[in-house]
This record gives sequence, C-alpha cells and structure tokens, in this order.
Amino acid sequence: MEQVQDKQQAKKERFVVLDGSSLIFRAFYALPPLSDAAGQPTNAIFGFSNMLTKLIADLQPDLMVLAFDKSRQTFRTERFADYKGTRDKTPEELLSQFPLLREFAAGMGIPFLEKDRYEADDIIGTLAVQAAEKDYDVMVITGDRDALQLVRPNLRVMLTKKGISELKEYDEAAFTEEYGFAPLGLIDLKGLMGDTSDNIPGIPGVGPKTATKLLLAYGSLEGVLAHAEEVSGKKLKERLLTYGEQARLSKELATIELHVPELTFEPEQCRMQPDLAKLRAFCDSHNLKAVWTNVERLYGKAEGASSPAVPSSGEPIALAADEWSKEDVEEKLTGASYLAVSGIFAGKAPFETLTGLAIASPEGGQGFVPADAAAFQELSRRLERAKQPVCLLGLKRYYHAGLAAGNHFADAELAAYLLDPERSQYALPELVQKYLPGVAVPASFADAREQAVWEAAALLRLYPVIWARLEEEGMRSLLEEIELPLVEVLAAMEQNGVFVNRSHLAAKTAEVGEKLAVIQQEIYHTTGLEFNLNSPKQLGVVLFEELGLPAIKKTKTGYSTNAEVLAELRGEHPVVDEVLSYRLWSKLKSTYLDGIGELIHEDTGRVHTSFNQTVTATGRLSSSDPNLQNIPVRTEEGRTIRALFEPGPGYDCLLSADYSQIELRLLAHMSGDENLIDAFCRNQDIHARTAAEVFGLPLDEVTPEFRRRAKAVNFGIVYGISDYGLARDLHIPRKEAGAYITRYFERYPGVRRFMDQMVADAHAKGYVTTMFGRRRDLPAIKSRNFNQRMLAERMAMNSPIQGSAADIIKLAMIAAYRRLREAGLKSRILLQVHDELVLEVTEQERAEVEAILHETMEHVAELRVPLLVDVHWGKDWAAAK
Repeated sequence: MEQVQDKQQAKKERFVVLDGSSLIFRAFYALPPLSDAAGQPTNAIFGFSNMLTKLIADLQPDLMVLAFDKSRQTFRTERFADYKGTRDKTPEELLSQFPLLREFAAGMGIPFLEKDRYEADDIIGTLAVQAAEKDYDVMVITGDRDALQLVRPNLRVMLTKKGISELKEYDEAAFTEEYGFAPLGLIDLKGLMGDTSDNIPGIPGVGPKTATKLLLAYGSLEGVLAHAEEVSGKKLKERLLTYGEQARLSKELATIELHVPELTFEPEQCRMQPDLAKLRAFCDSHNLKAVWTNVERLYGKAEGASSPAVPSSGEPIALAADEWSKEDVEEKLTGASYLAVSGIFAGKAPFETLTGLAIASPEGGQGFVPADAAAFQELSRRLERAKQPVCLLGLKRYYHAGLAAGNHFADAELAAYLLDPERSQYALPELVQKYLPGVAVPASFADAREQAVWEAAALLRLYPVIWARLEEEGMRSLLEEIELPLVEVLAAMEQNGVFVNRSHLAAKTAEVGEKLAVIQQEIYHTTGLEFNLNSPKQLGVVLFEELGLPAIKKTKTGYSTNAEVLAELRGEHPVVDEVLSYRLWSKLKSTYLDGIGELIHEDTGRVHTSFNQTVTATGRLSSSDPNLQNIPVRTEEGRTIRALFEPGPGYDCLLSADYSQIELRLLAHMSGDENLIDAFCRNQDIHARTAAEVFGLPLDEVTPEFRRRAKAVNFGIVYGISDYGLARDLHIPRKEAGAYITRYFERYPGVRRFMDQMVADAHAKGYVTTMFGRRRDLPAIKSRNFNQRMLAERMAMNSPIQGSAADIIKLAMIAAYRRLREAGLKSRILLQVHDELVLEVTEQERAEVEAILHETMEHVAELRVPLLVDVHWGKDWAAAK
C-alpha cells in the first residue's frame, strides 16, 4: 500500500467508510479460489479481511462503517431500467461469501449498512459528507472512481489502484491535478461521456478527452449544452443537440445521493467494538488462520492460555478443585469408569517436566495434585497401571515429562485430527466449541492451575463424544493401532536428537558463504550488471528489460521471478540457472547453516527436531525446528546439509532405511492392475518397464531418456497429473504429453479404473479412505468452481495412496522401535523423512539392525507386490543416503 500522508489534525477523530460491494468484488477476482474444510469459498473474505486489518493498522480509525448494495433494484433503475444492465450475474462462489462478510463485520464491530432502493455509494456519500461537515477526518475506501465526486474539505477518497492492496489517495488538490477541474465536475464528465461499466449512455462519440475539453471551456454539463451551437465540429454539435436530455439523465444517474432518508451520521454508532470471541470462532470455522493472525496483531493475544481461549455462552465448567492427598487419589479413582487429566508443564520440549496434574472422573469428581506432593507418585503409578481409558490432550508432552503411558491413554488431539485433518489446530477450547456446543469456554484463566482444572473437566465430557464419532467413522482402530503407539516412538526420537558437528558446521557455513559470493560474481559477469540479487524487483528488471527475456508473469510490484517462472525460463539464458543455484544455496544457508547452530542443545550437543502428527491432511508426519523434510535429495546442495548430521559419541555410523517406490507399489496393490503387479513381482525396473510399455520398445532398448520420461509419467499418474503438467515437467509439447498418458492407461487399464473409481467414490460419499481407514473429506468435489473441483478430484486419486504410504511408514516405525528395544540394542531411530528412517548405530550391531529393518519394514503390511527397503550406512547422513 502506498504511504498514506496523515493530514489529520490532532483533535479530529478519523471516520473511515468502506465500500463493501466494491472491495469484496475486487478481492474475489484478485485471489485464486480458496475454500474452507466444508467447501465454502473464502477467497473474497480472505482478501477483504487482509485489506481491512492492514487499513486499520495503517490508518488508525476511530469510527468505521461498511456500506453494501442491497439489490440491483434502486431509484436509478426506476429512472433508467438498463442502468447497470450489462453487468454479468454475480458468480455463485462470490454470492455465498456475502453472509461471511456480514459475519466478519459483526465480529470486527463494524456496522454493516444497506438500504432498499439505494446503492452503497449513496450510503457512503450521505454519511461521509455529514461527518465531513461536522469536522471529522473522513476517508472513503473504494474501488469505484464515482466516489471521487465526494472529495471536499475533511473528506478524502482512497482508491484501489490494482487488486486490493494498493491505494491512491485523492484530496481536492490531487483530483484537480489529475482531472483539471473540481471533484464535483466528475458527474458532469460522466453525463457527457457516460460510463460503460454502469451502462450510463452519455453522449455517443464523446470520450474523456472531448468531455474534459468541453467542461474546461463551459464549466458544467448544463453550460456545455447551453453553448452547443458554439462548439466546433459539425458531428459533435449535432450529438450535443440530439442527445442533450440523455446527457442530463446520465448526469443524474452518476450523481451520488447525499440525503438518503432515515440515515444520519451518529458517531457512537460507528465506533468499532471488536468481539474477539466471535472473530476467533468465525476464523476457526472457515479455516482462516492467517486472518486470525492479523487480528491478533491488531488487538493482541488473549491472556491466560497457550492458545487464546474463545469465550462462549452455555453451561459453565467449575474452575476450582480441591488439592487431593494420596488417600484421596486412592479413594476417588478406585472404580472410575474413565479418567481425564491435564498437566501443568515447565521447560521446553523434549525436556519438559510436570509441575502438577488436574484430574477428573465421572464418579470421583475433580481434583488437583502438585508434582511435589506424595499423592503425585501415587497418581502417576495409578495412571501407568490404568486399565480404563485416560483422556488427555497432547500425549507426547506427557511422555517427555516422564509419565509412561500405554494404549489406554486416549489423546483427544489425535482423535480430533483423524476426524478433521484439515483443521489448523486442535486446542481444547476449539474442540469444546465444536463437539460440546452447550458448554461454556472461559475468556481467560486466573492461573495455570485453574486452566488445568477446567481442561480436565472439559476432557472428561469430550471423551465419550469424540470417541463415539471415531467409532462412527470407522477410525478407532487407526487411532489405537497406529497414531497412539506412534507417540512413544516420536517422543523417544525427539529426545534422542541428532548430533551436529559444530566445527564442520562452522567450516561449511564459511564455505557456502564463499560459494554464494562466487555465484554472485558469475551472475554479475553474465549479465554485465551489478544489482541486489535478493530483490525480486531488481532481478525482474535485469531479466526482462535489460536481457529481454520473455516476461511470463507480472505482479502488482513488477515482474514475477518466482521459482515457477525461472523454471520456465531455463535454457533462455545462462543466468537463469545461476540465479536458481544462488537462491537454493542462499535458502539452505539461511535455513540450515545459519539456523542449526542456534538449535543445538547446550547440554546434549544435539539438534532435537519436533515431529508433528497433526499437521498434514494426508497423514504424513512433518518436522519443525528445524524442518528436516525440505532438504533437497540427490543434489550437491542437499548432500552438503545432510553431511552435517553425524553419529554422536558412542555410535559409529548413521543408517538409512528407505522404502523403494512405495507409492507405486501401493498403486499396483490398490488398483489390482496385472501389468503393474507383474513388473513388481518380477523385480523389474518399473520405470524401464513403463517406458517399454508406453513407447513400444523392447525392455533392453529403453534408453535413459525414455526411462526418465516414464518415471515422470509413473509418479505423475499417482498425483493425478494433467497433460499440461506433464508437458511442463518434461519440456515437451502438450499433445505429446497427452499421448504418453493415454498410452499409459491403455497399458495399465487397472490403474485407470482405480483412479476413476476413487473420483466416483469421492463424488458419491464426499470423502476417500486409505487401506487402514484414514479418511479425508473432499467437500470441494461438489464445487461449482472448475479449478476447485479438479483439485479435489486429483486429491481423490492421490490421497488413498499417499495416506496408505503414511500409515505403512508409521506402522514400520512402531514395529522397528519395539524390535530394537526387545533386542536390547543401543542403536536407535533418530529421524523419519517421508519414506526413510535414519538410525544411529554401533558397528557391532549394524548387521542385526539391518536385518531387523528388512524384516519389520518389508512385512508390516501384506500387499499383492513385495515391499522392499533399501538400507545404506555411512559416516554421516549424506553418506548413508
């Protein structure tokens, strides 16, 4: 947004008037399709809310209103039936977001105004002019130039220049400089030249230049018509005389009404009063995490909880509980049907401690046990021995704190994730609002103990509801056999960490810094120019203006130089590869080389990444702090980073166990395609076999280039690739790519049937499942928006395969972890990256560890094709890979 000059005098209050109709249309067309988990389109409200929060931060308004068109029938259509008659029908995807705008405005505490027979412009004009006359500092925000006629003392118009984020400010001086006459002359201009967007006719053949010239000569539309005989040019004179009444009507239509009946500027009714509870609920229900983040930046985070609590009305839960003694624990928990606990933690994962536990049961009520009390040891033993379910939230934290657990521990966070994997977070207040709508959520807590007591009581009520839902959806076994047992494995891996050699890290950081300097000089030499390589704007000028490369995409700030654009430009000029290399090294240096040092734990000398179970919708694990799943594979850059991870003291090597083509093997199993199954059962090179099938070649005549193309087809099919996508990946004509896909499905008809069946199932049921029952809802499969629907169909093809692969690697981790422990081995699992496990191993145990990994990973699931694991080892992760 351009810098807005603040002309407000110290004592004036600022009144900002938003043209909701204009701005939400602009937001809709400025952003790609977005939708929430239920398939409700959200791109317009997302764009509008981002613009609004930025405006509030920049302009600091005291008062604000949002004006909106109520219908197309207004006093203008009564005067001229074709007014705005050429406008297209509002898309359904946008219409469905109008109620969201109203709901969002209510949460922000901004009055939402609309009125029969009048447009948003008229509401804006009436209130803005009244406020300006009362000496308020008024700013109108709109994308419609018609509003410029309102500019006057105390009233400025901020006009969206492009999209919704760039604004240009007009006061009287700025308007006059651009147009040559006073702001009110805009309606005379529209009377003469008309307005095609509003279907205002004006005078045929009179454009902006002619209209401006006439107004500068005669002052107004009426002045022009009065002097029509004096105007030079026969045709122009005839048109002025012929269409004079039409011009007067056009001026009338273009004039904003400043006296809308029963509409008066009342300052206190326009004062913003945000309701953070409503806003948080709104953002959560529509998966607008970024919007809530912006709101938090404006108004701050709620206090008293790790996640901002969202207050809600309903039945309250007691916030107080007695402190239980050892005898209380024994008495009140004996015979309990199930328990719920909530801990108070100190420290940072994976080295946390419990300082107290709140506990609740249906029979024994609720209590609190401090960690330093004798009752705590009794409670811990009871929980570890418990046969009945123990419901909690975030089981891994309890493992880190030393509370041993078994399958009787029921993690509400994991259960909620399985039921709704698209959700951005699973904080207890949000789960209560979703599954226990009649239960109140406090706005804040007096202290950590009060919060823990409330959480234990809330979990007690949540447990039967959420577990019943799991049972209904057929995912209870998925939770109890995969997700819950995996928590212990992940906790151990996080505590193990991975050793990073500090001296090697320092040397590599310096080396890559020098390498970046060399690449930078190469770029300067290649282009003959010196510029800021980290500035996309300067890079765009060099590439597309100085070097004349084809500009593929433009953004509001200039030429796009993103990775997709640069990938398309490969081969056009040597500097493109140099820039890509610079960016990759630069990113790896900042993310890993510069960042890892700060993450090495002071006591252990190791990096302890976090493994996240509830982030991806497919069931895949992710890692953070640092993210070890984004390191490039099989590249010099990736090997440089992986080489930093070494076996720690007491270990001799790192060992990598990687599933071989697991997704293609799952495709063969799940599709039942005979040719694909045959290739894997014969242990053939699947990409060479596909090349032979698709290109009609004998297997021994498949060249590396044909194999490369077949590999792209194989993995592309798994992800529902289109001919366009394959053409882009292989740099071949789209027609040729389409022919490859057609021939693939001719040779592998079972795959085609499987893909079609997955899409059909998704359309019929609204979701797809993995081999193990993991479910992914696809509400956008029924969207009227073509792009959203096609994306959902590709997810329907891929999610069962990718999700099944995720389930298998999780089962493999559990099995391998248990076998290593049962064998009493020192060797241990450190990392999981996609389909790969990385272990820290001693030389004496290496052969036994390899055997265990082959046995557990290759037999963890029964498929129609063999599951194979590639095992390698080395002095560091790069060598092992």
